[in-house]
Parts: sequence; C-alpha cells; structure tokens
Amino acid sequence: MTTRPNPHIAIVGAGLGGLTLARVLHVHGIAATLYEAEPSADARSQGGQLDIHEHDGQRALAAAGLLEAFRTIIHAGGEATRLLDQHGGVLLDKADPGDGRRPEVLRGDLRNILIDSLPAGTIRWGWKLAGVTPLAAGSHALGFANGHTIEADALVGADGAWSRVRSLLSDVRPDYTGVSSIETYLHDADRLFPAVAEAVGGGGMFALAPGKGIVAHREAGSILHCYTQLTRPLSWFAPIDFDDSEVAKARIAAEFDGWAPELTALITGGEGAPVLRPIYALPAVHRWDRVPGVTLLGDAAHLSPPAGDGANLAMLDGAELGEAIAARPDDLEGALAAYEAALFPRSEAAAVDAREVVDLCLGPRAPFGLVEFLAAEQ
Repeated sequence: MTTRPNPHIAIVGAGLGGLTLARVLHVHGIAATLYEAEPSADARSQGGQLDIHEHDGQRALAAAGLLEAFRTIIHAGGEATRLLDQHGGVLLDKADPGDGRRPEVLRGDLRNILIDSLPAGTIRWGWKLAGVTPLAAGSHALGFANGHTIEADALVGADGAWSRVRSLLSDVRPDYTGVSSIETYLHDADRLFPAVAEAVGGGGMFALAPGKGIVAHREAGSILHCYTQLTRPLSWFAPIDFDDSEVAKARIAAEFDGWAPELTALITGGEGAPVLRPIYALPAVHRWDRVPGVTLLGDAAHLSPPAGDGANLAMLDGAELGEAIAARPDDLEGALAAYEAALFPRSEAAAVDAREVVDLCLGPRAPFGLVEFLAAEQ
C-alpha cells in the first residue's frame, strides 16, 4: 500500500482515543477527519471521574501537547481512596499523595480539552456509520446514516464496545462478564447527606463483599457518583423496571440488606432513575490479521472490565498510532502494522490485569484482597 499525497484519514468515533489520535496527527501537520454519531459534544453526559496515569494517559497528553491544559482540570484530593466494610468500618484510608502520578479529572472536562484543541471542522457531528465497503489498495468507502458516502485511505475504528469497524478485522463480539453496574448520583451531598459524604471522603470509596459492592467517587460541586456492582445474570435484572426510580432503587438496595445506611443511601438517595450498565468484554487475547488500510483503538480493539485503565489505554493507542503515522508519512500500511505490533501485547497484559482487579473487588476474598493489594502500594 503506497500512500498518496494528502491521504484521507478517517477516524470513526470522537471518544478520548479518537480525539487523541486526531490531535497528535494535527500536532505533526497531518489532517484527519473524525466522524461521530452523536449530534454534538454535549448530546449526553460523559460519565464520571477518571484517574489519568503518568505512564499512559499523561504520556498521550504530552504527545498531544496538552499537559498544561490537563493540569487545570485536575480534581485536587481526588486520588484519596477509602475501603470500608459493609458496616461502614474503615479498612484502609489512603490520602491523596499529591504526586501527580494518577490525578483525577472528569471525563467530560478532558474530552472538551481535546475537542477544543482541534481545528474547526475536524469533527463531523451527527455522522453515524452505516456501512463500510473495501475498495482497491486498502481504501474504504464509508456510508453514513445521513446519506453521505466518503472514501478513506486509512480507516480507524475508535467507535467503542460495539464497533462497526471491527467487523472488517474480527468476527469476535463482546460477551457479558457476569457483572453489572447500577449508576446513581447524590447532589449537594455535604448538606443533604452528610453521613454519606463523610463515609465517601474526598476521593474514591469502595465497600465490597463477594459478588457485590458499592463504589463511589466525589466529584466537584458536592456530587457523589455511585456505581453499585452486582454479580448477576442479565436475566436477574430483566424484571426490574429501571424507569420506575423508587422501585428499582429499592430492589437493588435489598441486595445490601444489613449494610450501613450511609452506604445504602448511595443507592436509595439518588435523584433520577438509576441506570443499569451491564459490563461486557472482549477476550483478553484479541488479535486480527493485518487488513490493509484499517485498524482499531480503545474499546473497539480491547474492551475489558473497568479497572481504571480503559480511557488511559485508548488515549495511548491514539497517541502511538498518530506517532506511527507521523514517522511513516509515505507508508500508511507500515505505520498501521508497527502500531498493531505494540498494541497487541500491551492490551493483552492490561486485560489480564483488569480481570484480576475485578476478582479482588468482587471475588471470594473481597474486600480483603483489594485491601492487601492497595496496602502493598503504599
């Protein structure tokens, strides 16, 4: 595959990984276009806190020239971690070390920094990919739900867990992990829920037992963001009407009968309806044969259970792919091959680590496995 002058690089998906790729390419004077199904940057909530690691997420931001902007959105004190037993007793309380190795930021704030760093017109909002047709010499025709069709010399699937681009490379689809998360929020928590706010502390709080857990993060503006985790088949959740807020919250809270009220209030006290988020994952070893002109990054390539690495890895994928293309501007195929050679072993190691973290949190030794793991890091 010989690259023509000014090739069209199409990135499907304007999440953190796709945005980082576009930004790193822009830093190196290479144009790319992002195609995003959502109609605008603020079409939906972007989720909660992320800890951005020094060795991957921050490394990606450095390649993007955005470290200084990133430092302006850090949640001071957010690295603090508390582990509680089901009665609210403190098992481990780690203060924020303040060393900047894993600072916490809101996903939406980080995404906005990346969006604002790109030239106008780089992102095509409301362009939902409908189909892809391989053409000659590694190029692809992309058809969109809005009726437009474009041709790409290089196609990058940054389109998440249910990637449409992935089918060009792999017939593997994510499987349910057996764990689901139920998302709730407490607003104005320090005033309305002081006991809950004290239990959570200034950063992240984990209250765990085998097969279940209540995890919360403090966000700016006295907001507590809770993820209740249950190891249950999808059929267990099917009868629950999550649009009936009070009934759904009561049903989930019933699984924590006997737990401290300052913990269960994270479920029952939340405003609005709880949101069920089943957790899916690709196999830990997910590789594909080289297909000219196309590759994947982030969850499209290596969806794993949430363990603090997903966003960081997606951003590192984007940065490394951008750097590989910049290093071989006349050989896109060589750049994609070099990128994948580094991607596969890194993502496989991270997937194994993520599964181990889930077992520490919800496995038979919970919460003590996680207590020992975090204590060893001190």
